[in-house]
Amino acid sequence: MNDVALSTPPDGGWGSAAFFDLDKTLLAQSSSLAFARPFYRGGLMGRRAAARSAYAQLIFSLSGANERTTEGLRRELSRLVTGWPVETVQRIVAEAIDTVVDPLLHAEAVEVIDEHRAAGRAIVVISASGSDVVEPIAARLGADFVVASQLATRDGRYTGAISFYAYGEAKAEAIRSLVSAQGWDLATCHAYSDSSTDLPMLEVVGQPHAVNPDALLRTIAEQRHWPIHKWHRTVSLRDRFGKVDPRAATTVALGVVALSVAVSVARSRARRRALG
Repeated sequence: MNDVALSTPPDGGWGSAAFFDLDKTLLAQSSSLAFARPFYRGGLMGRRAAARSAYAQLIFSLSGANERTTEGLRRELSRLVTGWPVETVQRIVAEAIDTVVDPLLHAEAVEVIDEHRAAGRAIVVISASGSDVVEPIAARLGADFVVASQLATRDGRYTGAISFYAYGEAKAEAIRSLVSAQGWDLATCHAYSDSSTDLPMLEVVGQPHAVNPDALLRTIAEQRHWPIHKWHRTVSLRDRFGKVDPRAATTVALGVVALSVAVSVARSRARRRALG
């Protein structure tokens, strides 16, 4: 199982759990995209890699998040990060996390998290982004567990292999595994997401929620009478939880971050060419 415990259970244990997608659910945008500028400034990518990854992301955005395009992005991610020094990525994330994630947190998410915690439920962040990018953010949110993608490393560099990709059915499988290990009842667990690609995650629990849903998820949620939430207010992580200690982000396995970096860089260059 690819979950990480961030806290110890309260006296009597957690009675159930609330599972939250991260990007565009808890946060107002992609956590990966939030790190675009610092990764580019850190010199981790060349122009060719940026252009290649931007093309892959463009196909993904035009075609939708289906299995074929997602697998294409996964292959592109592997090519892009192969050979990146882990220490450099660690340093950039540690230095940037306190600024790039602010203010992205949905204020309504904080309120819902507080309600679930008061009800005795564990808070679980589950994301396709890289585990050690997700973990510092999840810890700031007071999450108890994290499920995220894992990238393999060797001799201090990323190998390009993705040992676990927290996407689609893999999220549902991780939820089943964690629920079984903790002795919870899936029927009493809640799950929150904005994307129809997370249908397996939403369908596996008894209490699914659509947050700012895409068109397909909205249609399905309406048909199945799932709660639909509109979260639009944001709050600073620093204002809500205090300033982050850079040492909390000293190990970073890069997930979908690299592709979002490439897209941001390519789009910026395209705008400059158009204006020039």
